[in-house]
Amino acid sequence: MPELPEVETVRRSLLGLIQNKTIKDIHVYYAKIIVGDPEVFVTALQGRKLLTIDRRGKYLLFRFDHDLTMISHLRMEGKYFVRQTTEPENKHVHVVFEFTDGSALQYQDVRKFGRMQLVQTGTEAQVSGIKALGPEPFSPDFKVDSFYTALRRHHKAIKQVLLDQHVVTGLGNIYVDEVLWLSQISPLLPANAITRAQAEVLHDNIIQELKMAVDHGGTTIRSYVDANGNTGQFQFDLHVYGRQGQSCERCGTTIEKIKLGGRGTHFCPQCQPLPIEVPDHE
Repeated sequence: MPELPEVETVRRSLLGLIQNKTIKDIHVYYAKIIVGDPEVFVTALQGRKLLTIDRRGKYLLFRFDHDLTMISHLRMEGKYFVRQTTEPENKHVHVVFEFTDGSALQYQDVRKFGRMQLVQTGTEAQVSGIKALGPEPFSPDFKVDSFYTALRRHHKAIKQVLLDQHVVTGLGNIYVDEVLWLSQISPLLPANAITRAQAEVLHDNIIQELKMAVDHGGTTIRSYVDANGNTGQFQFDLHVYGRQGQSCERCGTTIEKIKLGGRGTHFCPQCQPLPIEVPDHE
């Protein structure tokens, strides 16, 4: 699933291709992609001009005039392409936005898990899936003290807490493994056992790692590409994810992979040891 750096890269690449274009028509070939009535969705957006594209966590927010916002979640395999034809590029294109200049934004989704929902601009924060999101990692709201306090409320493993999007948003499986390795914190450590010093290091590494990933166009493990069809480059800078059986770059110990909460989890048992006794920081 695309994580924050990939979604941000898609946002930036799309903006340069379709900003200020006006929708002439929308062709929906798989109705379940649309949340609500597809006919209402199409009618409301006909004639609307795209002003900008924002992002909240892993959601894209297409801002149109007349105070309309389309919330788009790419889920596992969703991709956007701009073409000079409304003819679907392949059988996996399920929604085509036709612009008045003759170009078209095509939404492709092999698994059909992605969703689009139209809301009044300003109400998106009340939509299910968005309203419970934690602070953006690049936002001034993401402060060390509040991050530490939020972690201390949870008894689950730190990796699971970072994945649930409530403490900070945008991290998925790849980047959680990476920032925990960078911070030398075991993915199995209960979140409420983290120290203030560990929280500060983790906080800073989350920001720096995600910024670097955005600068590299995201990470392509399987099929992710941006709106220009470019793959990400950050997969060449991963330290631990997907490197099970290889030597840790820091200490030489063999990287291990386990299942945690149903997710493949990569870590160095030497650099990220689980304390024999979990300390009490109350």
